[in-house]
Amino acid sequence: MPDAEPGKSPDNPWPVRAVATRLAKYIDRLGGVWVEGQIAQLNMRPTVAFIVLRDPAADMSLTVVCPRDLVLDAPVKLAEGVQVVMHGKFQFHTARGTISLWANEIRAVGLGELLERIERLRRLLEAEGLFDPRLKRPLPFLPNLVGLITGRASAAERDVLTVARSRWPAVRFAVRNTAVQGPQTVPQIVEALRELDADPEVDVIVIARGGGDINALLPFYDETLCREIARCTTPVVSAIGHEPDNPLCDLVADVRAATPTDAAKRIVPDAAAEQQLIDEMRRRAARALRNWVHREQHLLDQLRSRPVLAQPLAALDTRAEEIERVRAAARRDIVRLIDVESDRIGHLSARLATLGPAATLARGYAVVQTLPDAAVLRTTADAPAGTRLRIRVADGAIAAVSEGPADARPEPNAAEQKDARK
Repeated sequence: MPDAEPGKSPDNPWPVRAVATRLAKYIDRLGGVWVEGQIAQLNMRPTVAFIVLRDPAADMSLTVVCPRDLVLDAPVKLAEGVQVVMHGKFQFHTARGTISLWANEIRAVGLGELLERIERLRRLLEAEGLFDPRLKRPLPFLPNLVGLITGRASAAERDVLTVARSRWPAVRFAVRNTAVQGPQTVPQIVEALRELDADPEVDVIVIARGGGDINALLPFYDETLCREIARCTTPVVSAIGHEPDNPLCDLVADVRAATPTDAAKRIVPDAAAEQQLIDEMRRRAARALRNWVHREQHLLDQLRSRPVLAQPLAALDTRAEEIERVRAAARRDIVRLIDVESDRIGHLSARLATLGPAATLARGYAVVQTLPDAAVLRTTADAPAGTRLRIRVADGAIAAVSEGPADARPEPNAAEQKDARK
């Protein structure tokens, strides 16, 4: 079996020198490149300078080596935090196994170019909706715990703590001291933001820094920081610089404060002002209640002064008298009607008595009825001989038997007349 190609199997490995030599040749073929970044470290040696060039948007860095005179003759004074553009060629140091950029030209990032980049980033973030006012979260009226990200022992930290505690002495802070200038600013602030945003007790986060030029405030224009602020679920207050300063993180934050002092005034209410407001509201409530009571009392007094309530029985007395008058009138009318009807009945009774059969019988007349049907005898033909009769007179009735019509009978003699009289 033929031997494997060198470096392709554990039986035929490359020695370190072979790998290092080949890697050095490969990197050497890359040629020259232009690199932009922030100076994180600068160490001057007698003949050369060692620079750590850091990417402000990511936790990545690159070692740069250049002649000492190149640093001294740079167009701007090089120091930590300065944004520069370098041209050089990468070299692989076979003895140490490291890669560095051998710089042969250094240029400062011009203000106009820097502002143009910031403007392009601003338009990009705005197009993505990170500045949309509808996404801004309101600040709590009284936060349970305030997260403060600022420089250690800085004037911004002192201003926020002093002003906030003077306004509301019971306010609590969770302070995270970070770099606020230089290449370490963005990663440290991002880490502090994530820590405070994950704390359920923190109700609002304040990022505070004093004023400075655009180079000093450059980390707060960083895209990584802006996106991290937009991802926070806790409201974020940006208090960077002074009133004229307006870094991009101000536009992404939920609330922009003109200064750290202004941020302290926004995150907590003024206890004295709130107490005055409460006192004023209590006075207004008491005054409104008194006015309402007086108004209702006046209304009750008016109601009580009305005759119907001042003398509630007067209306009943008036109605009682009216009812009594009506009852008396009705009684008189009824008595009068009864008297009239009584008189009329008396007259009718007298007429009836005069015209009735009783009066006729009293004058000597009689009513003859045939039996048993009690029909009134009207003609002689109705009572032939032997018909039983009932003769009604004024004081009663007698029974008789018909002997027939008087014309058909002979005249009675004297004895019969006598017997008849008996």
